[in-house]
Amino acid sequence: MYDPAQLRTFLAVSQTLSFTQAAHRLGVRQSTVSQHVRRLEAAVGRQLFTRDTHGVELTEDGEAMLGFARSILEANERAASWFRGTRLRGRLRFGASEDFVVTRLPEILEGFRRDHPEVDLELTVELSGTLHERLEAGRLDLVLAKRSEDRPGGQLVWRDRLVWIGAERLRLDPDRPLPLIVFPPPGLTRARALDVLERHGRAWRIVCTSGSLNGLVAAARAGLGVMAHTHGLIPPGLAPVPERAGLPDLGPVDFVLLYGRRRRDSASHAAAERLAATILAGPVPRSERFRAEDRYI
Repeated sequence: MYDPAQLRTFLAVSQTLSFTQAAHRLGVRQSTVSQHVRRLEAAVGRQLFTRDTHGVELTEDGEAMLGFARSILEANERAASWFRGTRLRGRLRFGASEDFVVTRLPEILEGFRRDHPEVDLELTVELSGTLHERLEAGRLDLVLAKRSEDRPGGQLVWRDRLVWIGAERLRLDPDRPLPLIVFPPPGLTRARALDVLERHGRAWRIVCTSGSLNGLVAAARAGLGVMAHTHGLIPPGLAPVPERAGLPDLGPVDFVLLYGRRRRDSASHAAAERLAATILAGPVPRSERFRAEDRYI
């Protein structure tokens, strides 16, 4: 029997790759996180994480434990809900950024709808900046989006990094303005890309603007230019621009959950908390190792 509290801690560390951030997410001390991981490793008789000065990484056994931990926690939650005799009801207005919708979200929402059929789920897919605005206006109950620099709150789901991507055959002329493929305002990746280029004195020109990720991807695949995108969510047919191109680093990006303003005792808030727990327990995109100092917010 594996302790559910230890499994939840294990999942939090595996998603943030940081004992510090896992402690913040769970609302416990870092020493408690370390203790839970040690006890779980003792229970399974295997090392689940490698820890050194460069950061935290899952071992092969840790990767295997991910699926087992999710299955155990999901079964535990279904059993608890059955014997509590409570069923979630109400209306849940959920907003998610498009780059996550086209990758991991369908599987997560399918499971949530199966477990909570009496919740009226309304999905809004928009730019992260627009989702932040709608949440503040009281038009959404829960949002999964990129963290905005002027809105630093939210519960960390995972941290990745932004990279320049384009068609593999694309060749950039360093003596000409960088051709950019971007979302319209208030796109957060657009704002980051333009700010970084301006600070580094790199000339640029916009060759494609689209509110749809599919539109941007089509333009990038056609070789029109480059776009800023989350490394762990790179669409098929596109690849990171090689370092030899000399493009400036775009830095890290955080995906966070944010709650709306409805009362904490409302049905919609209870549904939002349950969906948030499902997202936090689920798999996240795996990006390549980044610098240790980037793991901490």
